[in-house]
Amino acid sequence: MKVTEHIANAKGATQFTFEILPPLKGQNIKDLFEAIDTLMEFEPPFIDVTYHREEHVYKEVKGGLLEKKIIRKRPGTVGICAAIQSKYGVDAIPHILCGGFSKEDTENFLIDLDFLEIDNVVALRGDAIKTENYFTPSEDGHSYANELVEQVAHLNNGIYLDSDLLNSHATNFCIGVAGYPEKHMEAPSLESDIHFLKKKIKSGADYVVTQMFFDNQKYFDYVAKARAEGITVPIIPGLKPLSTLKQLNMIPHRFHVDLPEALIKEVIKCKDNKAVRQVGVEWCIEQSKELKAANVPFLHYYSMGKADNIKQIAERIF
Repeated sequence: MKVTEHIANAKGATQFTFEILPPLKGQNIKDLFEAIDTLMEFEPPFIDVTYHREEHVYKEVKGGLLEKKIIRKRPGTVGICAAIQSKYGVDAIPHILCGGFSKEDTENFLIDLDFLEIDNVVALRGDAIKTENYFTPSEDGHSYANELVEQVAHLNNGIYLDSDLLNSHATNFCIGVAGYPEKHMEAPSLESDIHFLKKKIKSGADYVVTQMFFDNQKYFDYVAKARAEGITVPIIPGLKPLSTLKQLNMIPHRFHVDLPEALIKEVIKCKDNKAVRQVGVEWCIEQSKELKAANVPFLHYYSMGKADNIKQIAERIF
């Protein structure tokens, strides 16, 4: 079922959803299932599964020379989505990226998803690989998320890269895209960021899920600005509870997200990460209460494969 259909069926009720990471290569799916099992009592209509692009590493070979190798540390997104739908009977939503894919790769990826009866995708540009300062598209790949959205939308209309195909099958994907209440790190301003969000919607996106934020007013202001620009699709808030002292510096640096001063002060008082984790849970509970009162369609939690703190929050909200 499409995300937009889940919203319609809920008739205004806020639903619980979450996002997971594929396990590191060499690990099995058992731990991931255990985390999902913990959260199934809250009846998520769908679960997002991230996609992780390749990394370049250098390994020493004979003679002291370095050989460049391409590795993918967290493969398995499609397989995990198929397993989730089979085991739990809920929709699984894979992320698809511009980075690491040619247009042909993307088309074949989408064909696989369609054959597996996966109805939704989240289309993202993706980040630059660690050895690059700026994002570089793959050869014959997309440079921007709106181009990726457009390709999915074309497939929904039976338009494939090979224009000679006859009687081609039209897919029926519901397309999600990312939104940034505090602007994307590469955008010069929030207004320009919303301009690019509008391009993604015009290209065929059906809904938006936001980057994490810790100040609900940033989300409310973002939605208001988007609506003023004529963006009418659902905008789903993405939430992540703080869990370690290290995240106090890492999250603003890596995700370009501001932390409220009141939250910072509470975390600084903590003697260990256990205490930080509880502060993060309580803060996220208060965020969730306010957002639910505002009738958002979903509260979407970034679990990072850990379920205990998300469960604590969900028990107080749902």
